[in-house]
Amino acid sequence: MTELSAFAQRFSEGAGILSLMDDLGNALATGGMIMMGGGNPGHIAEVQQVLRDELQHIINDPEEFQKLIGVYDPPRGEKQFLQTLANMLREEYGWAVGPENICLTNGSQGGFFLLFNMLAGKFSDNRDKKILLPVAPEYIGYADLGLSDNLFRAVKPRIEFIDNDLFKYRVDFDAITITEDIGAICVSRPTNPTGNVLTDEEVQGLAALAREHDIPLILDNAYGVPFPGIIYTEATPFWNEHVIVCMSLSKFGLPAVRTGIMIADEHIISTLSGINSILNLAPGSVGAMVSTRIVANREIIRLSNDVIRPFYQHKMENALSCVREFFSGIDYRVHVPEGAMFLWIWFQDLPVSSRILYERLKKRKVLVVSGDYFFPGLEEEWSHTGECIRLTYSQDEADVRQGLQIIGDEVRLLLTEQ
Repeated sequence: MTELSAFAQRFSEGAGILSLMDDLGNALATGGMIMMGGGNPGHIAEVQQVLRDELQHIINDPEEFQKLIGVYDPPRGEKQFLQTLANMLREEYGWAVGPENICLTNGSQGGFFLLFNMLAGKFSDNRDKKILLPVAPEYIGYADLGLSDNLFRAVKPRIEFIDNDLFKYRVDFDAITITEDIGAICVSRPTNPTGNVLTDEEVQGLAALAREHDIPLILDNAYGVPFPGIIYTEATPFWNEHVIVCMSLSKFGLPAVRTGIMIADEHIISTLSGINSILNLAPGSVGAMVSTRIVANREIIRLSNDVIRPFYQHKMENALSCVREFFSGIDYRVHVPEGAMFLWIWFQDLPVSSRILYERLKKRKVLVVSGDYFFPGLEEEWSHTGECIRLTYSQDEADVRQGLQIIGDEVRLLLTEQ
């Protein structure tokens, strides 16, 4: 067998995101599985029609079509898209950005790999720096992106109980300590896995900490404002020179084109584009070119606000109603679903780990994600990490309903077995 380097072993053994994507692929191949595990966006007819029209417009223009398939973009990405997006962000939100503040990557996941290893890990003077996650749990895809061990340090949240069956994580600023080994702060808004939306005050508080310690605040905006806008509460778009806003076209409806958008100060963007040129020569053109006109005419904002957000909010309300129907009598709480496309369910008296529950559900053809994957960098023991599961409600509502019924049945079965 071919001997593999430490690099190869790091990215092939035990990664949570690898397990998730393998399960998704195998389930799709074998069929019959209720897919409540992944983050694949729903298929929204009105959005797809707009994207189809934009692609047809390019196909009908020989010069644009040749540019789409036959020309490398610069390392920062397609120039017209960068200028158009910068114009929109300045005019709509007052951000002091130009095209020099934006870099495209082949998916935001790849962008985070570059950012995390630019800002943390091993430095030339042998210092080790970490990424601070100020409110655990956080996105499963972060956990294995580091080229060095122990890249993250996470902070437990404050937990606020709401009504009879809801709860919410809050940033515990009293528990956050920015030491010299912190290279950046990173938080997703809305948060994957929980649907938590940090308040404007929480974001501003984290930004103030970043400014005070002269480190970046990375805001993962994959589900957020201004697009795709999958937020059901108030949230103001936010950027300044100490903030790196990471956006994506995936949840807008273009997951297959892999277009990540990084917005930062010129030094960060210059470094990102240099790495882009080495790793990829250039980012892909399709997402940028298909989206340029709908960014220019603000159709991307209209679709986000008037089509995408209501689509997911309806699905969320339906899923939450099913939880309350099928989980009656079970000791559970759901994180307040303020955005994204997930329910984060906490079974406080679960007699087994969430990993075992996940395996039992998979045998019953329901695929969810065990919550313990979402706590990278949390050093202290916390039983809560093994009591939660994440599920998506973005797919067919009948499947979601059936899946939630099976989850309720399985949890009850576990409770009676004890």
